[in-house]
Amino acid sequence: MIFKYNVCVVLVVVLSIWANIEGRSVSKFLTEETVGTKWAVLVAGSNGWFNYRHQADVCHAYQILKKGGLKDENIIVFMYDDIANNTMNPRPGVIINNPHGQDVYKGVPKDYVGEDVNAENFFNVILANKSGITGGSGKVLNSAPNDHIFIYYTDHGGPGIISMPTGLVYANDLINVLKKKHASGTYSKLVFYLEACESGSMFDGLLPEGLNIYVTTASNPNESSWGTYCQMGAGGPCLVECPPPEFKGVCLGDLYSVAWMEDSDAEDRQTETLNDQYNTVANRTAANLTYGSHVMQYGDTVLSVDVLFQYMGAASVNHSLVSMNSESSSQNVDQRDVELFYLTSKYQDAPEGSDEHFETRVKLIKTIAERSQVDNSVKHIGDLLFGVEKGIEVLQHVRPAGQPLVDNWDCLKSYIETFEVHCGKLSSYGKKHIRGIANICNAGIESEQMASAIAQACSS
Repeated sequence: MIFKYNVCVVLVVVLSIWANIEGRSVSKFLTEETVGTKWAVLVAGSNGWFNYRHQADVCHAYQILKKGGLKDENIIVFMYDDIANNTMNPRPGVIINNPHGQDVYKGVPKDYVGEDVNAENFFNVILANKSGITGGSGKVLNSAPNDHIFIYYTDHGGPGIISMPTGLVYANDLINVLKKKHASGTYSKLVFYLEACESGSMFDGLLPEGLNIYVTTASNPNESSWGTYCQMGAGGPCLVECPPPEFKGVCLGDLYSVAWMEDSDAEDRQTETLNDQYNTVANRTAANLTYGSHVMQYGDTVLSVDVLFQYMGAASVNHSLVSMNSESSSQNVDQRDVELFYLTSKYQDAPEGSDEHFETRVKLIKTIAERSQVDNSVKHIGDLLFGVEKGIEVLQHVRPAGQPLVDNWDCLKSYIETFEVHCGKLSSYGKKHIRGIANICNAGIESEQMASAIAQACSS
C-alpha cells in the first residue's frame, strides 16, 4: 500500500512539472535548468565609414544578447568605434542596422576599440589569458565547465583568413585557439557565427568534431558574402529595402548577419533551435544567388537541436523587425565591392564641379586602378611560375569540400608577407587572391622562386 502511495505521489509531481512546462520537451526543460553562465564575444574587424555595416551588426547583436538577459560582464565587444561619432554620420552618436532606424549603439560596452582590436587580443580573450592582453578593458572569457559561449565575428575575409583593422586572423591559428579552449575544460558548448567572404574556408577541413563547437558561416569556402540595406546616391535604386535617404552609399548591415539577428528579434528563442535559425538564414541569404551566398554548417552539428535561448537568452518577440520575404529577388552588394559602391555613390551625389566631386573622382579612379594592379600582379606571378597556359588554372583551383585551403600554413603566411612587401597591402578586394597564393604553396614552389617571381611581377 505504501509503495502504491509513493508511486502516486511521484506521478502527481511529474504531472505537475509537465503542466508547468507545457509546450516544452523534458530534455529542453532539463537543459535550461542545468546550463551555466552564458558568455559572448562580439567582433567587428574593420574600420572606416564605408564599413559602417560591421559595427552596426555587432551593436545589434549586443542589444539582442542584452535583452536576452546576458550581463555586460559576460559580453565582450571588439569594435574600432569610429562610426557613431564619425563626421560622415548623419545621425551623430547613433548607429542603425535596419532601415527602420532604431539605435543599436546606445549602451554597447567599449571593451576593445581602436588598435586594441587585433588578433592577439581576440585569441587571448577566448583563452582567458589576461596577461597576454594589451589595452582595452581586460575583460576575458572566464568561463566555467558548464557555461555556454557564443562568438559572433563580422568583417572582410578571404580564403583562409578574416581581417582585423590591422593584420589578419588565419584559419589554422583560430582552430588551434578553439582546440586549446576545449582542452582547458572551460565551457560546455560553443556556437560561432561568422560573416565574411569565403568564411567557410576558416573551418572546412580544419574544425574537427568532438569539441562541442557548432559553426555557421555566411558563405562557403569559395564565394563572397554580401552587404544589405544599401542605396546608391543621386536617387539611385534601393538594393533590398531602402535605408533612410541620408545613408546613401553605405550598407546598414550584412545579409547573413541581418538575417540571423532579425530572426532572433522576431522568433521565440525558447522554442526556436539553432537548426531552425540556420534554415531560415540559409533560405534568406541564398534567395537570389546572383546576389547572395550559401550559408554553411561545421563542427558538431548535433548541437543544432539546442534552442537559441541557451546561447542568446530570451526576450519578448519583436514582430516589428520581422525578416523580409526570403523569396525576394532584390539585390545586395558583394562585400568586396562595398568601397567601390560607396565611392561611386558619393561621386554621383556630389555637385558637378565641386571639390567633393573632383576629390571623389580621384579616389574612385585610384581604387579601380589598385584593383586592376593587384589582379595583374597575381596573374603575372602565376604566369612566371607555371607558364602562361597553366598560370590562371593553378591560381584559381578550388580544392574539394573537406580539404583545407593549404597544407603548409607557414608557407602561406610567409608568401603573403613577401607579396605585401613588394606589391602593397592586400585590400579587402585583393584578399580574394590569397587562394592563388595558397595554391602556389600547395604546388611546392620554393621560397626563392616565389620571391623572385613577386619581385619581377611587382617591379614592372
